[in-house]
Amino acid sequence: MDKLKFINDSLVESSETKLKILQMCSSDILSAVDLLRETFKKGKKLLLCGNGGSAADCQHIAAEFMIRLSHDLDRSALPAIALTTDTSNLTAGGNDIGYENVFARIIEGIGNESDSLIAISTSGNSPNIIKAVQRAKEKKMTTIGFLGGTGGKLLSMVDLPIVIPSNNTQRIQEGHITIAHIICELVERELFGK
Repeated sequence: MDKLKFINDSLVESSETKLKILQMCSSDILSAVDLLRETFKKGKKLLLCGNGGSAADCQHIAAEFMIRLSHDLDRSALPAIALTTDTSNLTAGGNDIGYENVFARIIEGIGNESDSLIAISTSGNSPNIIKAVQRAKEKKMTTIGFLGGTGGKLLSMVDLPIVIPSNNTQRIQEGHITIAHIICELVERELFGK
């Protein structure tokens, strides 16, 4: 195996995916900025859910909103909660009501009308994310899907799908965290910039 070629090919594919995001997702990213800015202006909160690497992204994104991303802004916290971090809820839910229901159950407990949900699924077909979106809709929350490939079942379920134009899970995840950083920074600047 030519390791240098592998490195080159990976970085080129990542760069090409980001350029496709620029061409194909910019208007959706701007819509997400508008949606989340209004969520926070109304005093509402952002919930996030995903599995595996996407669960880690939820925690990362929630921290950026809660603490801050732009260090040149002195700002208040923005209420964001990763539903992926409470091991007691996740394990009790997985054991007692089935893993496909864990995020939906937490949304049932803490989600409120006009809150927002970022649902992350690289395939768009994760059963527990689908159920989370369904529950969020029942609670009259706004839903944003960070998706990949074809968008899967979630494409038509969420209010705002942002589909990374790739079928490679790694590239999709890289795209998700990149757009999350862009969204967070723009929301910060629109709410707290001078």
